[in-house]
Amino acid sequence: YRRLYGGKKLVYFRVTEGESDLLIGARESFARLAREKTVALRAELLAYMRAQSVFAASLEPVACLPGAPDVVRRMCAAADVARVGPMAAVAGAIAEGVGRALLEYSPEVLVENGGDLFVYCTEMRVAALSAGNSPFTGRVGLRLSPGAWGVATSSGTVGHSLSFGKADAATVLSRDASLSDAAATAMGNRVQTADDLQHAVDWACALPGVLGAVAVLGEKLAVRGQVELVRIENTAG
Repeated sequence: YRRLYGGKKLVYFRVTEGESDLLIGARESFARLAREKTVALRAELLAYMRAQSVFAASLEPVACLPGAPDVVRRMCAAADVARVGPMAAVAGAIAEGVGRALLEYSPEVLVENGGDLFVYCTEMRVAALSAGNSPFTGRVGLRLSPGAWGVATSSGTVGHSLSFGKADAATVLSRDASLSDAAATAMGNRVQTADDLQHAVDWACALPGVLGAVAVLGEKLAVRGQVELVRIENTAG
C-alpha cells in the first residue's frame, strides 16, 4: 500500500523501532528526532504494560491507572468510545505522538504507521484508499482540508492486525488518530458481508468525534459523514 503514499513539497523518511514502522513526510528529514520520539513513546507504553498486564490483552476498554502517560490515556479514551481494547488504538497513538512532536520543526507532517495516518496539512491533501484486491484501491481517495486529521483503516483481508470482520477496508476519519484507529477496528469487525457495509459506516459515524467513514468489500462501497471521495489520477498528493 505504500506505493500509494506521497505528497508534494515534502521529504519522506522511514523510522522503524520494534513493531513500529513509520513512513513520515515533513518539510525536511527529521529522522533522528522522529526515532527519539518513537523510542520514548514505546518505552512509556511498554513500561505501562508491565504495570497493568490486562492493558495489552484486553479486547474491551480498560480504565487507565493514575498517572498513566499521555499515549496510554489517548489509547484508553479512544477504546472507550469504540468499545474495543486499547491496543486497537496503538498505531494511531504512536503516529500522532510522533507527528505532533515534529510539528515543532515542520509546518506540515504526515505520519503513516501500519496503514494508519496522522496528518497535519497546510493545503488540501488526498488520502488514497487501500482496500487489498478491491477495484477501489488506489483509484479513490478522501480529500483532507488543511488542519489535523486521523485517518485509519482496518482490514480483514490485508495485513496482520486483528480483525473479526471481512471488510477489505474499514476507514474512519476524525481529528484524533487514536480514535480513528480504534473506531476503524470496531467498524471492520461489523462487516461480514456486503450487506453490512452501510450499517457499519452508520454505526461508526454515530460515535462521538468520528467525522466520516468508508467501508469496502470487493466491488461494494458504503460511505457516511463528512467524507469527500475523489477519483485519483495521480497518487502523489
